[in-house]
Amino acid sequence: MAAFNPGMKLEPMMISRLFVAPRETVFRAWSSAANIRQWFSPLDCSVPEAEVDFRAGGVFAVCMLLPDGSKNWSRGQFIEVTPPARLSFGGQVDANGKLLFKVLTTVTFAAEGTATRLTVRQDYELFDEAMLGAVGGATEGWRTALDKLENLVARLATPAVHDSFTLERVFAASPARVYKAFTDIEAKNKWFAGGEGYQYRERSVDARPGGREVSEGLFANGTVSRFDAIYFELVPDTRLVYAYEMHLNGARISVSLATVQLFPEAGGTRLKITEQGVFVNGYEDKGSREQGTEFLLGQLGTSLGEPPAVRSPAPHSEPG
Repeated sequence: MAAFNPGMKLEPMMISRLFVAPRETVFRAWSSAANIRQWFSPLDCSVPEAEVDFRAGGVFAVCMLLPDGSKNWSRGQFIEVTPPARLSFGGQVDANGKLLFKVLTTVTFAAEGTATRLTVRQDYELFDEAMLGAVGGATEGWRTALDKLENLVARLATPAVHDSFTLERVFAASPARVYKAFTDIEAKNKWFAGGEGYQYRERSVDARPGGREVSEGLFANGTVSRFDAIYFELVPDTRLVYAYEMHLNGARISVSLATVQLFPEAGGTRLKITEQGVFVNGYEDKGSREQGTEFLLGQLGTSLGEPPAVRSPAPHSEPG
């Protein structure tokens, strides 16, 4: 190999993969920050932050979290976005304010029957000799990243799934107390969370028609969930009707309509909650939303001073 000189150009890296999905679906996997965060990193790395303005001249910035906990930012912009055939973007990778290398990435999407042949080419300018090994391993990094992309494409190609459930529970507390537990932020924070190790990152409750509620938090396993609701009807001590989106790690997984009804019963309250949801982007609920809601109702009972129910939250149980 020739002696290292800052700005030296390396041989292009090229890799190709056949995806069993239409070009439009594979192309879509590049089109948003939520999608990029799910796959645009080698095995054992992740993308905690990304900014994607999917148009020529738009920003393409990705933060890659490495196994040692350090972060490398790649910042650049799209040069070409031609759906669903081709895109290219340029950028540079730096760490702690030091330029490591510049890279031009060109991606083509070719139809092969009903499948799509994706080909990635990268041209490098190297500014830090210590990055020779990392750049030399780009092919393997892309191979494992494309494994992740394959999983995402399969989810994007999955049709939306509809589901519904109804749960009932009787509390010794009055309808007024139960209603407050849904509409007062201090009362709701005592039960509307993901169990042990869960930490809020954003929280607000505006319980009125047209008002919104947001609950974003981090589970102990590193999953970030976001509940984003809008209220349509609130009848004090009687009924709440709201719609909400759920996101996991920045990707929308569902949109639901929920009705909470409160009935006086034997000096307490019979609560009935009904949800109708559509699950998207290949998210397979398999009853976890219903199980998660049962878990939350158990926490609600505890917050009202009732004996705790013996339940365990479903994996990635999310508010709602």
